[in-house]
Amino acid sequence: MIRVLVTGARGQVGTEVARDLEGRAKVIALDRGTLDLELKDEIAAHVRDARPDVIVNCAAFTGVDRAESEPHTARAVNAIAPGILGDEAKRAGALLVHFSTDYVFDGMKRALALELGAPVDPEGVRGIEQSGCRHLILRTSWVFGPHGGNFMLTMLKLGATREELRIVDDQHGAPTSSRALATLVGELLGGGAGAPTRARVDEAAERSGIYHASAAGETTWFGFAEAIFEEARRQKRAKRTPRLVAIPTRDYPTPARRPANSVLSCARLNAVFGLAIPDWRNGLEEAISALPAG
Repeated sequence: MIRVLVTGARGQVGTEVARDLEGRAKVIALDRGTLDLELKDEIAAHVRDARPDVIVNCAAFTGVDRAESEPHTARAVNAIAPGILGDEAKRAGALLVHFSTDYVFDGMKRALALELGAPVDPEGVRGIEQSGCRHLILRTSWVFGPHGGNFMLTMLKLGATREELRIVDDQHGAPTSSRALATLVGELLGGGAGAPTRARVDEAAERSGIYHASAAGETTWFGFAEAIFEEARRQKRAKRTPRLVAIPTRDYPTPARRPANSVLSCARLNAVFGLAIPDWRNGLEEAISALPAG
């Protein structure tokens, strides 16, 4: 049975990846309490102890506004740690699957962003590539799900107590569910619902590179919020709905600048692996259904 090390195993993506692979692979799930990627001296020891065939790095410092005030922590987790994981994957002969961000694009163009269109990739991605390890870097966007901290859960929490929510309506993207990303990882490693195999992992490793992995379709944050409350009402997962007011980005200033367009072209993922993530509304329906009623 293939051994899969999952970092960030209690985060919104890590939880789903570990759950999806459980029973189909030997999953070594490490959360921040077990492996804090800020502590770079501990990373190698944990990887070597796990002896993985695959490392799925789901740990990330995702608070882009906090990153402006905590740059050292953000760099440790998002830049230094992935490079170390790459070095250890190379040493172990393992495949490293790493999730990256759509924030490498300025988002000023309405055209779909391509993998090779980013002028500067994050330092962590460069570290992985420079390590020479076998890798699949999955660049995704607007991740949400029933676990962790994300826009969907924030909207439902705020909507339970507030009469009105003001939501940005001039930033475009493709909301991508954590469950859809976990399913994609399972398909990359196992070719569907079956158990991951060494042959399948080697086949994926031969196609190392950066792939866009976001849901089909697109919307704005305002459109996403509307859909969240509509689906929550339909499934009786929300008792009340606030009034939603569309606003421009200039009326909601944040420390970190957001791209106006985060819509990614996933044509390469489909062309190379024959895989695609379904429309974002499918993922939303599934994520809402995983929440308790009311």
